[in-house]
Amino acid sequence: MITFTTAALCDAHSAENHFQIAEPLFKSYGANPAFCGRITTLKVFENNELLVQTLAEKVDNRVLVVDGGGSHHCALLDAELAKTAVANGWQGLVIYGCIRDSAMLDPLPIGIRALHTHPLKSHKKGHGDRDVLISFAGVNFRKDHYLYTDTDGIIVSETLLS
Repeated sequence: MITFTTAALCDAHSAENHFQIAEPLFKSYGANPAFCGRITTLKVFENNELLVQTLAEKVDNRVLVVDGGGSHHCALLDAELAKTAVANGWQGLVIYGCIRDSAMLDPLPIGIRALHTHPLKSHKKGHGDRDVLISFAGVNFRKDHYLYTDTDGIIVSETLLS
């Protein structure tokens, strides 16, 4: 159960300067408009093989942040892959790229942020990096930092906020 709002976190912690706020670029998908967790990062471009491998892992309180290069040429996530994420305990995904099957994603008990939808699936090239620093939307995303998101925005903090 989510017990935070990003507005309240900003009000409570703005003087500490431990967090960054993402530019409002993302659309919300999935049944959970608010989610939080420790970050795992991926850097891929128009392929989702590493995304498939990562979401197949059992996790606890993790959020996957994917730098897809902002590509609008194909989708990195579909409904079947999102179901895998749900089954393995992922709290949510933030994808700097596109998703597909949006109508099938909306009832799933997970939070997803992405730039847009695109009907074409991604390639299977097998390239990408995991747990590296990635930057987009004016934010640096690092492994094991904390991500909080709700309908007002996305906050990334180096420390646990309460």
